[in-house]
Amino acid sequence: MPSGRVSLADVLRAADESRTGALWKLDGAARQLDANLVRLRPGTVVAEHVEPDLDVLLVVIEGDGLLRHAGEEEQLTPGALVFIARGERRSVTAGADGLAYLTAHRRRPGLTIARPPAREGGEPACLLSRICPACDRVSENSAAAYCARCGGRLPTA
Repeated sequence: MPSGRVSLADVLRAADESRTGALWKLDGAARQLDANLVRLRPGTVVAEHVEPDLDVLLVVIEGDGLLRHAGEEEQLTPGALVFIARGERRSVTAGADGLAYLTAHRRRPGLTIARPPAREGGEPACLLSRICPACDRVSENSAAAYCARCGGRLPTA
């Protein structure tokens, strides 16, 4: 929906309370921006990771939590807007009431068929496909299709 308008409050209200992860994504093939509305259950942790290529803007919509980035801890409350520079280690922990936030960053180039470049270690920029929607556990195995804790199907990237 690159040129349309969406109410994030309506998206949150309409989504089943048990649904977590990305509730809304910006779409449209010609866009230059990616954006996601993410909801985490209370206590859910998005594991520490590094995004080497993209700066990210994070806007808290509801709930609270803690953002660890650039060696600091920052409280997240509704209305908070945080710039996270590419290359910074970061993690997010949802507070007692859960956390809903919007992320925005430059769109990644489209996928092409080619050999992946050699990389040493690292994690993908977004770990949402590794968070089990049934129990909020983050899968240690990036190739897993099912949660090791509850057996629920993991979201597809």
